[in-house]
Amino acid sequence: MKENIDSIYNMYFQNIYRFLLSLCHDHYTAEDLVQETFFRAHLTLEVYEGKSIKTWLFTVAYRAYIDHYRKQKRIVIKDDKFFTGIFDKKKYILDDLVANEEIEEIVRLLDDIPEKHKYAVLLHDFHGLTQQEAAEVMSVKPSHYKVLLFRGRQAIRRRKAGENE
Repeated sequence: MKENIDSIYNMYFQNIYRFLLSLCHDHYTAEDLVQETFFRAHLTLEVYEGKSIKTWLFTVAYRAYIDHYRKQKRIVIKDDKFFTGIFDKKKYILDDLVANEEIEEIVRLLDDIPEKHKYAVLLHDFHGLTQQEAAEVMSVKPSHYKVLLFRGRQAIRRRKAGENE
């Protein structure tokens, strides 16, 4: 059987190669597909009962090309921007995790401070309101709000320093 596939290979290699090259227009892909064609032919040669080996080989080659083409359709090559986007997303996820841990720590530190100090810190530092806007929300004068914010931040620093000791 080995001599048989060798003789078939030698006899039809050029024909199969030119056929596949005309389909895929790439030398290296055509070579790979020729190898795939003869590999498939070798696997099924024992059960082959057709009349024309040439026709059968061209059929096997065409099916190998179709399989290759379908695989290539599924493979989407991404440009460099796609991969930098993935790494940026991972960076943002890590930044979000760190930020969430810091927020949880500060919320925990806010638990035991007076309510007005807590609201002042939350409105300005967490929710991004200006001092004027936060003062309006709390219905206090801006100067009084600054005092509340300062005392709230100071209480957080003291609690944090007390826990780190």
